[in-house]
Amino acid sequence: MNKLPLIALILLSAAGAEPVLAQQKFENLDRIDSLVAMTVGANIGEPGGPVAPVDRRLRLAACPGTPSIEGPVFGAAIVKCDAVGWRIRVPLAGGGASAAAPAARYGAVARPVQRDMVVKRGDPVQLVAGNADFSVSRMMVADEDGAVGDTIRVREDKKAAPVLAQVVGMGTVRIPGFNDF
Repeated sequence: MNKLPLIALILLSAAGAEPVLAQQKFENLDRIDSLVAMTVGANIGEPGGPVAPVDRRLRLAACPGTPSIEGPVFGAAIVKCDAVGWRIRVPLAGGGASAAAPAARYGAVARPVQRDMVVKRGDPVQLVAGNADFSVSRMMVADEDGAVGDTIRVREDKKAAPVLAQVVGMGTVRIPGFNDF
């Protein structure tokens, strides 16, 4: 048997397989890292930048155009390619100038107000249930700290099942769902 036709057959079959191999290319993850860093204005590991590079195990289909980047949204940048249909979330490190960008764009961010805890874990509390016509109360022990308006667990003793109650004042909690007094 002549080896020349066999080699020609192998070369032709390899040439025919080339378009199939070209279709199996994957998205360049270094490109995604760079796009995210440019969009959020901070490099990998910096405050406001990506926490880490995109996971190198990902095999995303190559995007025919440039992937779009949204964010930061809930502590992450969203990278997506609508043409192919994939989307990934890239976690961002907190702090830095980029984290302040949404505040500058939408105005001041309300910070949680430190509230005074009027009930401490282990304190005796009076559990009240009732409405304008009647009320019932019982002494309980708080299982957790709470400020006015917080819902905490209270129980009669260590073996009793906990009851959820709303803190209404110093040493007083009430069962939610009953009308106010």
